[in-house]
Amino acid sequence: MKKVNWVLLILVLVGFVIGRFIGTYFEGTFLNYGQSFGMNEPVVLNLGFIILTFGLTIQITIASVIGVVIALVVYRFIR
Repeated sequence: MKKVNWVLLILVLVGFVIGRFIGTYFEGTFLNYGQSFGMNEPVVLNLGFIILTFGLTIQITIASVIGVVIALVVYRFIR
């Protein structure tokens, strides 16, 4: 089995967050163009004594792709 590179994984997630901030700052521009996929409504599991809600939606925009590219460049320099 291959070893997971945790630094790369963390940097890619940070890149998505930075990209989301860039898209929020430049709202109404082409940077917010993208696709959203996942579950429209969360799945609710009611066990009587506890209620669990599961849901996942991923939104990929041009800004988030730019953020991931920045994260990959940073990873290349720190590696």
